[in-house]
Amino acid sequence: MDRAVDEALLRALIPTVIGILGRRGADFAAAEDAVQDALVEAVRVWPDDPPRDPKGWLVTVAWRRFLDAARADTSRRRREVLLDDEPEPGPAGEVDDTLQLYFLCAHPSLSPAAAVALTLRAVGGLTTRQIARAYLVPEATMAQRISRAKRTVSGVRFDQPGNVATVLRVLYLIFNEGYSGDVDLAAEAIRLARQLAAGTRHEEVAGLLALMLLHHARRPARTRPDGSLVPLAEQDRSLWDTGLIAEGVDVLQAALARDRLGEFQAQAAIAALHADARTAEETDWVQIVEWYDELVRLTDSPVARLNRAVAVGQADGPRAGLAALAGLDPSLPRHAAVAAYLHERDGNAGTAARLYAEAARSAPDVPERDHLVRQAARLNAALRGRAAGGSHPPGRGGGRSDVHGRSARPPAPKE
Repeated sequence: MDRAVDEALLRALIPTVIGILGRRGADFAAAEDAVQDALVEAVRVWPDDPPRDPKGWLVTVAWRRFLDAARADTSRRRREVLLDDEPEPGPAGEVDDTLQLYFLCAHPSLSPAAAVALTLRAVGGLTTRQIARAYLVPEATMAQRISRAKRTVSGVRFDQPGNVATVLRVLYLIFNEGYSGDVDLAAEAIRLARQLAAGTRHEEVAGLLALMLLHHARRPARTRPDGSLVPLAEQDRSLWDTGLIAEGVDVLQAALARDRLGEFQAQAAIAALHADARTAEETDWVQIVEWYDELVRLTDSPVARLNRAVAVGQADGPRAGLAALAGLDPSLPRHAAVAAYLHERDGNAGTAARLYAEAARSAPDVPERDHLVRQAARLNAALRGRAAGGSHPPGRGGGRSDVHGRSARPPAPKE
């Protein structure tokens, strides 16, 4: 009977095996190539002959692949001492190099796109083809991107300190890609964040993990069967994953207890407050505004200020929200959508319809564009009905912008 390869085990072992090769003298690019070759061999051999020590097997095969490549490279004669001193096969050490690999893959000399691709390959264990499909680019293009990234970091030592903030940005970028192709990048980002959180007690790592869990919990309710967006206020909350919500809140509260607040913890607190409300009407908007005040203080981010304007509009009325929006750059992504929503709540349907149409023209993706087009069409139809003698004002059904559900990436209730 054929036995399938445990892909989860293989992917979990990749960072450790790359690290072991690095400590034996391989640079990152050579180590990663050798490990990829060993993985291919494992997929071929393990179903019929599973090893007793999977990590030791991978280390042995990857090291031999590295030696074969080094012997063939006559320009690297300085490694001859390594070629004559192959370590004896046996159990591999227990040093975990995952954290160092995160730092290496998120090196500041790499572009965000390159850092994401390298992290998915070296730490996540995805193939070049899987990464290319996820980002909807040709496999050759992604292979070139990964090769350039590996060359960029090839001289960086594994034991050099890294920047946690940069690593978190890379994971955040992966999560925000969501799902495309045959790889669920949101789920992959959560897996990587769990792995990172297991190796460090950094409170912002916990904050990002909590944020991902709380947002991912709402995923089943975020779209209709036809792919159209469901605004946060209209989502069927019975579809939310209560297990992920509970886990996210627990992770966040443990991080907040350390009293070292960071932006991901603040965002996670906002998300937790949304998750805590049984209905949209029960949302604690006053406390959400307080958390946005903290987020603005921490980041001075225009996007945080934009989302704060929505929260102010909910807590204190649409005119207060428009006043909070007044000082922000109108060219900000989703500025027009937020203004449209607040104007509609204030009863100015004509302005709202115009702004929804404007927002649709600059929407970042097709589902959001279609959602905004529908809002503009709904208001315009109601306005035409009034002009023809109808007595009912334009309704607001479906008019709530999913700002918090899509662009704010929010948090746990403030104790």
